[in-house]
Amino acid sequence: MAKIDFGGVVEDVITLEEFTLEKAREVLKNEVIAVVGYGIQGRGQSLNMRDNGIKVIVGEGPYSWNQAVEDGFVPGETLFSPEEAAKRATIIQYLLSDAGQKEMWPVMKNCLQPGNALYFSHGFSIVYKEQTGVIPPADIDVILVAPKGSGRTVRTNFLDGSGINSSYAVFQDATGKALERTLAVGIAIGSGYLFPTTFEKEVYSDLTGERGVLMGCLAGVMEAQYNVLRRNGHSPSEAFNETVEELTQSLIRLVAENGMDWMYSNCSATAQRGALDWKDRFRDAVAPVFDALYESVVTGKETQIVLDAGKDPNYREKLQKELEVMHNSEMWRAGAAVRDLRPERRKK
Repeated sequence: MAKIDFGGVVEDVITLEEFTLEKAREVLKNEVIAVVGYGIQGRGQSLNMRDNGIKVIVGEGPYSWNQAVEDGFVPGETLFSPEEAAKRATIIQYLLSDAGQKEMWPVMKNCLQPGNALYFSHGFSIVYKEQTGVIPPADIDVILVAPKGSGRTVRTNFLDGSGINSSYAVFQDATGKALERTLAVGIAIGSGYLFPTTFEKEVYSDLTGERGVLMGCLAGVMEAQYNVLRRNGHSPSEAFNETVEELTQSLIRLVAENGMDWMYSNCSATAQRGALDWKDRFRDAVAPVFDALYESVVTGKETQIVLDAGKDPNYREKLQKELEVMHNSEMWRAGAAVRDLRPERRKK
């Protein structure tokens, strides 16, 4: 392990220099990995492992079966029902939705053989076992690799050679090789580096992040700023550019390149001064919301909401309607027009 100083705290991480792809292939040479659930995350991880020379089969129902076929998985050879794939594998990547994992668990647990590894990319089902009923048998490894990004990014970053950071954890080591298996699969799916966590910390941080800065908070504060500009007479194009386009096409790229202070230093003195003066006010205003959010995650309120929603047979249709409201709002219709005017699109 490499010891890296993260802001004054030294942590152990696994890099590609220490755990190479060649080593991962050696560890996994006698394993068959079944990816159960060919959704966004399952697809990205499956294709990356296959491209890296790992033995991968897919277990999928009707929903994404055709997509798996289009991607080159062959029915009866590398593409099976979830139950059949699990029975054929030594490492089962359980990548159904969290609600789907609960629903299929009575079937899936009967497919597990002693010495198998049950792999997750989210701590949800294990940590909230009282709600999900997912309690693995004692004679298998239970492991986790959680990419810090969507399955789409797992794939696109792999294709452009950049990789994506992932956390890893071992919940149960029945074989004595759970950690080695975990790291090997983590490298095989295209992780840039791996940092240790626990199932609990992973799910607490992940659920907080998704509802907070990464998605919920981001969408909410964008809407708030856009709306105040529109109420004060600014055009849709101006409001969107000052709220979203400048962030996504310029400023966030500077943050990714070298940090928030680097972004500040590459903006005008007026922008710097105003941002520094208002930063703490925004932080203090939302701090109580984040406290409430974290408590809701830890106590299981958020997971129960997810599971209850997943039980609704009309959930996908209801979700699509919610997303359509966002898509059809003035703000994001304005965004579509702004994106179409980007120079790279106008050249096509």
